[in-house]
Amino acid sequence: MAKVALSKSSLSQQSQKLKSYRQFLPSLDMKRKQLMGERARALAERRALEAELKALRQRVAETLPMLANQELDLSQLVRIEHVELGRENRMGTWLPTLARFETSVRPYGYLSKPHWIEPLVAALREAARLRIALMLGERRVALLDQAVRTVTQRVNLFDKVLIPRTRDNIKRIRIALSDAERAAVVRSKIAKKKRAAEGLI
Repeated sequence: MAKVALSKSSLSQQSQKLKSYRQFLPSLDMKRKQLMGERARALAERRALEAELKALRQRVAETLPMLANQELDLSQLVRIEHVELGRENRMGTWLPTLARFETSVRPYGYLSKPHWIEPLVAALREAARLRIALMLGERRVALLDQAVRTVTQRVNLFDKVLIPRTRDNIKRIRIALSDAERAAVVRSKIAKKKRAAEGLI
């Protein structure tokens, strides 16, 4: 920590710093609260995606019990061909979004395969989309957690370090200036008395 000069110009600088810190702190704290709101929203979206994926699995298990048939080769029936990510700025934090999602279906004979393959293909496509959206949701939550942590550290820096330190500096400078002023007054009185005493002799 640099030593603060005990002068009027230093007092002015420290007062200006304190004013700036006090102006900046509320906006920083507001940003922290907004980021916490965004994080809560991202957590809720992630939970909704998890519930949607669980409901889809449940629905497939109930409506397509014939999937237990081991004779049908359903491997690689639906493949993810292309995933394109976008980004959006939320409170200064860039978050990934799902811009485009494409799947392909392995060719199968419509007459040689059972009638329930079509709903299965639709369910597999939806499950793949939900899993990718869930991974993105987890990444968004992690990025927002990091942003909240960073802004909280800055708020604490201003609130618990910079503002108290600057206040202490101002107090110290004022005391030093006051002491110097008192000492100057005492010196002038002593000098005046001395001159008066010398004038009398």
